[in-house]
Amino acid sequence: MTSRIALCTWSDPSYVDPEPRQAAALLQDRGHRADVVIWHHDVDWSAYDLVVIRSTWDYFDRLEEFLAWVDRVHVESRIINPPNVIRWNVHKGYLAELGAAGIAVLPMLVLPRGASDVVARLAATGWDRVVVKPAVDGGARRAALGEVGSAVLVEHLDNIVALGDVVVQPYAPGIEDGEVSLLLFGGEVSHAVRKVPAAGDYRVQAHHGGSELAHEVTEAELATARAALALVPDGVVYARVDLVQHDGVPTVMELELIEPDLFLRVDDRALERFVDCIVAQLAEGDEPA
Repeated sequence: MTSRIALCTWSDPSYVDPEPRQAAALLQDRGHRADVVIWHHDVDWSAYDLVVIRSTWDYFDRLEEFLAWVDRVHVESRIINPPNVIRWNVHKGYLAELGAAGIAVLPMLVLPRGASDVVARLAATGWDRVVVKPAVDGGARRAALGEVGSAVLVEHLDNIVALGDVVVQPYAPGIEDGEVSLLLFGGEVSHAVRKVPAAGDYRVQAHHGGSELAHEVTEAELATARAALALVPDGVVYARVDLVQHDGVPTVMELELIEPDLFLRVDDRALERFVDCIVAQLAEGDEPA
């Protein structure tokens, strides 16, 4: 049976993500109609059997619009990952929930939008070197690393807390050896990548000079990833779990459940496994309630 699938991306011409187009081509080879669609365009979503969020990398700047879109598509079609997962994952405060449940996460301080006592609250943590970043953001766009008493860091923090909630965490030196990302499709590990920052940097993203290496998943990493995903409020079709070694254990940096780079390029079979996962969701959607 031929199904119609939308793979949703963004509209920035400066970087056209190849992954949705690669997935669409393979889905078409398998007899489905697959379109790469810009999420905020005027589209009849009810015409699709499945809508897959992929590289909607401008949603941070259009959050309310994005969340309203997710809810609308959920009514008109079926969207993955599910809306309740997206709403839970969109704000990095979920990390505190993981920590309270016993998952290894970095300590964190969440500063609410407009907080005026940031210097005192930073000092009260007892941390020396910290990373600050918006609670809703991605790609380390507005992240900053600095000493707690640094005027430059405080100025940056004041600027971003005026715009929204901010997460503060102690710097984890393990990041210098790389951040490991486990990619899971349909609950099973597909592949993994170790992202290593450029010398003298802490940001692992390629656009900040980071490099990508294939990685062999350890039992400890997999156990942490599964324990963290077990706390997500609904089933996830695709997931990326970002980990760093801290105090000798794999520690969750992020659960990427909305629009993660899936690093399909680092494994020859990854694209096929991702498409298998999408096709399986089509079959699941056909099952009677």
